Parts: sequence; structure tokens; C-alpha cells
Amino acid sequence: MRYDITDVIDRPQVGFGDDGNRFEGNAVLNGMRAAIGAAISLLLIACSEPAATRPTASPATLGKSPAASPVAGAVVCGSTVVVQGSIPQWLNDAGGHNNPSGLPYVIAHPELAAGFLFVQPLRTGHPENPANKILWVVRTPRTGSLTIDGHPLDAATPTMHEILPANSGPGEIYPSYVDVPTAGCWQFDLQWANSHAQVELDYVSS
Repeated sequence: MRYDITDVIDRPQVGFGDDGNRFEGNAVLNGMRAAIGAAISLLLIACSEPAATRPTASPATLGKSPAASPVAGAVVCGSTVVVQGSIPQWLNDAGGHNNPSGLPYVIAHPELAAGFLFVQPLRTGHPENPANKILWVVRTPRTGSLTIDGHPLDAATPTMHEILPANSGPGEIYPSYVDVPTAGCWQFDLQWANSHAQVELDYVSS
């Protein structure tokens, strides 16, 4: 014999409770059906509502370092601009992730070296407190000394010459003190291993 589920639900279910009183079970089933129907209605309403838009973080909220920007008042010599802020990834890697924080810096051309300037402005002569300290970081592996040859940007003389040993770390770094005799823009030619780069820096009279 075949049964239809509606026959079972609609057919009065007769029984006796613990107290011996007679009851009809379809009243209970009707209550269950009403509860199930209400739950289904709530589920359908919830599914029909548009999903709440999840807020997305803007670049400014992702902890990104501020972009490098020119240092106010710094003289632009040649094609070299003194900047401050975030640094390129290659510079971070070449410096052994230990570059000085917050200092202005310059990028040489081609972009194979950079110099962190511990004092601004740089001064002529052999100043102290502060001295003309520059930390050079090179992009290609160093296999020997860094040679620096400098002269005024618009003249061949006077000149300066300095050789820095590769004895510091971590990273491909050369600490230095770069002094010049006269004020103005100076061109510095950097040579290490098989690499070469150029940078221009401004000096003021002491």
C-alpha cells in the first residue's frame, strides 16, 4: 500500500498522555508545521537581503611608508635630488635591511648607488660636529674598495679623491666623510668592482 505524506500529517493522531487523558496529535503537528514555516520564511527573507559590503582598506591604511619627496630647501645639483621618505626595495636589500631611518638620501645615476646624508647642508672644508658623513650603499656586490673622485660640476678643478675599504656591514655599504674645498655643486664619480655611478651634491661655505 502506498502512503502519501499528507495522509500521515493530516490524519488525526490519537493517543493518551501520561495522565491518561486522550489527545489528538495533529494539533502538535500543526504547531510544528507553523514553526517550520516561520523558520523557512525568515531564511528566505535573509537570503533576499543584499550582503553587507565589507569595507576595504585604502592604500593609506595599509601601513605603507610615505613616498619619498624632495627635501625642502635642498639645492638640486645636476640631476640629483635630495629626497626623504620611503626607499626603493633594491636599496633596502643592498643595505642589509639596516639603512639609517629618516635620513635624507640621494640616488646616483644610473641607479646603482645611493648616499644617506647625515647632515644637511654639507659644508666646505673639514667640518666637525657635525661632519660631512655620508653612508654609500651600492646595488651590485662589492668586491673591493669604493673610489670617489670629485670636482665642481662646472669645472675640472679643484678635485678630491678618496678610497673607502669594503670593511663594513651588513649589506653593500661604505661609510665615509666627503669633504671639498669650495662651495657649490660638486660631481662625484663612484667606482667599485666593475660598476660606476655618478652623483651631484651641493656644499655651502662653512
